[in-house]
Amino acid sequence: MLIIFGSAKLLAELFGRLGQPGIVGEILAGALVGPSVLGWISPNEMLKALSDLGVMFLLFGVGLEVKASELLRVGGKATLVATLGVIVPFFAGWGILSLWGAPQIEAVFVGAAMVATSVGITASVLSARGLLHEVASKIILTAAVIDDVLGLIVLAIVSSIARGRVNFWEIALIAALATVFTVVMAVWGTTAVKRVLPIFGSRARADDAEFHIAMVFLFVLALLAQYTGVAAIVGAFLAGLALSDSADARVRTLTRGVSELLVPFFLAGIGLHLNFGVFRSTSTVLLALVILATAIVTKLIGCGAGALSLGWQNVLKVGLGMVPRGEVGMVVAQIGLSMSVISTEVYGVVVFMAVATTLVTPLLLKIAFRTPVLVPVEL
Repeated sequence: MLIIFGSAKLLAELFGRLGQPGIVGEILAGALVGPSVLGWISPNEMLKALSDLGVMFLLFGVGLEVKASELLRVGGKATLVATLGVIVPFFAGWGILSLWGAPQIEAVFVGAAMVATSVGITASVLSARGLLHEVASKIILTAAVIDDVLGLIVLAIVSSIARGRVNFWEIALIAALATVFTVVMAVWGTTAVKRVLPIFGSRARADDAEFHIAMVFLFVLALLAQYTGVAAIVGAFLAGLALSDSADARVRTLTRGVSELLVPFFLAGIGLHLNFGVFRSTSTVLLALVILATAIVTKLIGCGAGALSLGWQNVLKVGLGMVPRGEVGMVVAQIGLSMSVISTEVYGVVVFMAVATTLVTPLLLKIAFRTPVLVPVEL
């Protein structure tokens, strides 16, 4: 914990002094102390648990800062953004691996790894710069939640194909549960919490009782999210969203304090997985660079196309905001590796893509959000 937290904050300070996003330094800190460079720390279960908690609190805090009504207002546009942002990368990744000569199932898994968006990185950048209330930011957050549901369906289909049979009823059930949970919490969560929270709060006598209730609610929704098939971080985000109208300043302050402790483990944890050992051949290096470029361009084209009616500046913001694959892309690759349908070499390429897209996104967003949108856009 000393090495991860200390190195992450040290490099974050250094990058901040250089005028660069601090989270880039925190991710690189993981790569520096990890197996690829110094070899001081290797990924393990404890660090994974801290990382999972870190990204949950990050998304919970972001949810506290936005209103459900504002996100629902951009729901139609965000659905289009998420859908195109899944279709374009999936077929591009599949096509590239097929041309490279990989087996079809391996190519399909790489395509599936490229559809996911790790909203934690983008949310961290937007929150740090006070940009969560921009139209593009609301679309990114909403589209990322929808993207998670769509990515779950794609992964279920691809995994079924790898097992040699496709259970359409099982896939339909997973999709239905995930969709219903997300929609119900987004639409009615805030109203329900407004009615229930004061009842518990008025009867509790402990100091910071409202924060305790908020934490229980956070973990309950994260657990329910996992049971319905979507990621726990989606449940955490929806918990923050439901509490955004009810939580007082003390709850927000304590949440930021916990996040400051845990988020560096999430960011550095991404860098820890970087492994340069797989790049022994020129063809692998070339494939990694092609996949990285494709991962960026396809999200920019796919997600950006969904926001085309909002103007070119918002196209750029939304497209680049959906670029990071982070831990989500790595999870898909790990599933493929465990099922023995992707090789160690291709697994390394996908992990490189996931880490590299996460690294470049803060820098790209800094450029994209530098120029304000001068003409207001009606949705």
